[in-house]
Amino acid sequence: MRWAASLLLLVTVVALWGFASGDSRSFQVAKNLDIFNSIVKELDLFYVDTIDPNKTVREGIDAMLYSLDPYTEYYPEDDQAELEQMLKNSYGGIGSVITWNAKRKRSVISEPYEGMPAAEVGLKAGDVLLEIDGKDLMGKNNQQVSEMLRGQVGTSFKLKVERPGEKKPLEFDIVRRSIQLPLIPYYGVVGDHVGYINLSTFSGRPAKEFKRAFLDLKKQGIASLVIDLRNNGGGLLDESVEIANYFLPRGKTLVTTKGKIEQASNTYKTLREPIDLDIPIAVLVNSVTASASEILAGSLQDLDRAVLVGTRTFGKGLVQTTRPLPYGGTMKVTTSKYYIPSGRCVQAIDYTHRNEDGSVGRIPDSLTTVFHTAAGREVRDGGGVTPDIEVKQEKLPNILFYLVNDNLIFDYATDYCLKHPTIAAPEQFEVTDADYADFKAKVKAAGFKYDQQTEKMLKNLKEMAEFEGYLEGASAEFDALEKKLQHNLDHDLDYFADDIRSLIAVEIVKRYYYQRGSIIQQLKDDKDLDAALEILGDTAAYRKMLSAPEAVAAE
Repeated sequence: MRWAASLLLLVTVVALWGFASGDSRSFQVAKNLDIFNSIVKELDLFYVDTIDPNKTVREGIDAMLYSLDPYTEYYPEDDQAELEQMLKNSYGGIGSVITWNAKRKRSVISEPYEGMPAAEVGLKAGDVLLEIDGKDLMGKNNQQVSEMLRGQVGTSFKLKVERPGEKKPLEFDIVRRSIQLPLIPYYGVVGDHVGYINLSTFSGRPAKEFKRAFLDLKKQGIASLVIDLRNNGGGLLDESVEIANYFLPRGKTLVTTKGKIEQASNTYKTLREPIDLDIPIAVLVNSVTASASEILAGSLQDLDRAVLVGTRTFGKGLVQTTRPLPYGGTMKVTTSKYYIPSGRCVQAIDYTHRNEDGSVGRIPDSLTTVFHTAAGREVRDGGGVTPDIEVKQEKLPNILFYLVNDNLIFDYATDYCLKHPTIAAPEQFEVTDADYADFKAKVKAAGFKYDQQTEKMLKNLKEMAEFEGYLEGASAEFDALEKKLQHNLDHDLDYFADDIRSLIAVEIVKRYYYQRGSIIQQLKDDKDLDAALEILGDTAAYRKMLSAPEAVAAE
């Protein structure tokens, strides 16, 4: 029997060796799942306080997924509505943005969407939210209030608000509807026969709306087109390909995805006949242009079909798909990277290489690779999409941040609307000198104060000079500089008047003409749009920019 025991031992060792070597990843996964399961059970039995298993495990899941990338996320059964909103760009609610009033410790209606329940029942920007179905909203933050406003489509509730200028609270009966956020909040003709389409997202089904808008603009006689993808965070890849197909020949490869498994690797081509292969196009992009937006912008650039204008895009070259999980949960998981026609991937951050503190940084330009467009123009990977015409963005003044943060511009617009039942159309509206003088008076009456960065830096410099023994010899210079940099509200309100007036105008116009009006107002002083109109107005320069670079003769 000794030989049998030895044989059994040998078979066991071989089996274990084979399992560990041939299927080590499966063993590691199973081992760690067993450890995690045991830890949760031990905590539940022996930890000094009673743990919430849902909260404890959820935090562990979230930490695990975030260590991969910020786009791989878990949605339990209770959060499916959030995922649905992301994918379809819709939710059940009243259709309004709310903001927080720190002084009142209450949420306030900030921007009702045109044609949605909030606007239809008569809610206005500035309305302070008091109660929902008799429940006091005092102290509840925007997230909590938002969850109470949202709900199943067709359900109703009673909302009590306090409206500036009204002596008694107002009550509204509101029925929740499926809220479809505007896919194309505005399109129209700008400049000299130039069409303009503002595309806000690729979630939902924007391609059909884009086609409808473009064909309408063509009927109006446009000779060129501006596509505004600024602040468009992306959405569905298929929608991006569909819109690109309107301007590119059938059969062109636009996107290739590459992942670990075969199902994650696909090639997306233009499948239909285009609408217009010749119309000159400029695409506006910025640092928030991401994902599907970068696919559209990058594909049009790689195939030399459009001039890109603005600032470098975000750099998200990762593709997510959804996977069902037990108990009604869903996981959104990064399954592949995408590559646009030149062969480049625009992903700007390598999440597999983290710093010691866990942080990640953008891939430096020195490590990016040169690729070429169809015409032979140089483009690079690894850092978003760099526009053909870069427009330097001016920094907003410090005072503007504090005016917005203290709701002074918002409150002024509310008071303005009480005095003006109607205003001029967005194209003609302007904040007059008298209006701005009124605004300045309200700011001063509110006792407005804000931090000036120059004062802070001077204080730090003075402390450092004293520490290093130089203050005594430079005290007179410091005193003189302090006097010149003293807080002067009148000076700052006048010096930055153009920026402040522009924001006041946008806030006022939005109250009367909704999101469409605010976009029209912003386009009046838009350096990106000006640059786009300039290149579209110069046919020779436009064609040269999209042509092969001229060879430099050797000397």
